[in-house]
Amino acid sequence: MALVRLGTLRASAPLASRLLCTAAPRKIAVVLAGNGVYDGSEITESVATLVHVSAAGFAPACFAPDIVQHHVVDHTKGEEDSAPRNVLVESARIARGQIAPLTSLDPTEYAALIVPGGFGAAKNLCNHATVAQGDAALMAVEPSLETAIRAFHAAKKPIGLCCIAPVIAAHLLKCEVTVGQAEGEQWPYGGTAGAIENYGGVHRPTDWSGVCVDDANNVVSSAAYMYDGKPHEIFESVGAMVAAVCERA
Repeated sequence: MALVRLGTLRASAPLASRLLCTAAPRKIAVVLAGNGVYDGSEITESVATLVHVSAAGFAPACFAPDIVQHHVVDHTKGEEDSAPRNVLVESARIARGQIAPLTSLDPTEYAALIVPGGFGAAKNLCNHATVAQGDAALMAVEPSLETAIRAFHAAKKPIGLCCIAPVIAAHLLKCEVTVGQAEGEQWPYGGTAGAIENYGGVHRPTDWSGVCVDDANNVVSSAAYMYDGKPHEIFESVGAMVAAVCERA
């Protein structure tokens, strides 16, 4: 019977195969921005990220900044609610309670970093939607996220973003990203392409199922709900981004 060497352990091939299969999967950090499209992370995009990461054989690990949300929106009315909420606490709902403060993220322990979209990415993770709105001089990123993105970038580890989140990478890394198309009936946020250029990035148009891969910066992005699509289309858009990230991890 063939023998396979595992460190100092010598085992039969079937046993070695079982031992290798039980090894802990590599981890991918997923940064959330709250819970809900209008004031936090977009839930379909967030869950799609977790599902696709897991299906690719990696273990998703959720993080969020421990900060007060920019504001709270009643999703049944589209109106502001005066009660404050915490980004970490709200994000824990999506993560089934398995979440950690973003300040605790150690990039050396993770193969990649992914940031789903939702207005929380543009309100809580940066000020694109609240202050900057395309003005590079005013654009600011939540400090713990900026630290994480720069650390993964310096380590040449892949960074994935979807929906509105690519504006963050465009600002910090001056990289190529996509939010889909700059115009069209099914692209209600097409003006974001211009903001990306203002922030020093380069916008690469794609369709809803496509991805933009900036090989030089190891940044992957897809449109997700920047496209007015059906849930399964958004799931596929996020999946395309995750697949490209995992190929590089």
